[in-house]
Order: sequence, then C-alpha cells, then structure tokens
Amino acid sequence: MDGGSPGRTFDGIGAISGGGGNSALLRDYPAAQQSQILDYLFKPGYGADLQILKVEIGGDTNSTDGAEASIEHSKGTVDCDSGYEWWLMEQARARNPGIRFYGLSGVRRAGSATATSTPRT
Repeated sequence: MDGGSPGRTFDGIGAISGGGGNSALLRDYPAAQQSQILDYLFKPGYGADLQILKVEIGGDTNSTDGAEASIEHSKGTVDCDSGYEWWLMEQARARNPGIRFYGLSGVRRAGSATATSTPRT
C-alpha cells in the first residue's frame, strides 16, 4: 500500500439491514438490552463502530421473509413511521451523527421514480 499514490478510498465499515427482517426484532428487546445492542453496532469507538448502514426501501411486496412496508402508499403521502428501517436509522444517527445511509430498493412500486443509490448524510 502506497499512501502517496492515488487509488481507492476506504469509506468505512458497514452493514446491511433488510432482506429477511433481520433488524425487525430489535424493537421488541427490553430497553436496556436494545440500547446495548444498538451501542455495540453504531457507537463510535465501541463495538462494531459501523460508519455505513444500507437499508431496504420497502415496497409493500412479499419479496422476502420480513419484507419492509412502503413509506409512500399514495404519491406525495410519506409515512416514515412505517416499518422498522427508519427507526433503525434514527437509532444509528443518535449514536453516530456522522453515519452514512444507503437505500436498497428490492422492488419498484407502480408510479414511483427509479431508485438511485445516492448516499444520504
């Protein structure tokens, strides 16, 4: 590795939530254990110290076990309390304000614009 030469940049350690509801059950843990798990995942300098979180953008389809609900059932009416991914992102941001989020659309619902993978900060 030559730090003086141009090349790829290390963006950080990340994880994905989605495709099987692997994060959905976190909301059901007792508060103390839930907070401890979330700290291990997202708190800087502690545990996994994740800097990137990729989440499923729900589309109301039964495409996976634990599929995520859509946040926009009707065009222009957005409900960010739908599902569990927004809650997880709020918890991650509370512990690490610098975390970066990416969205992964498993399906494209009728009438929606094409999905992009532009990071949200």
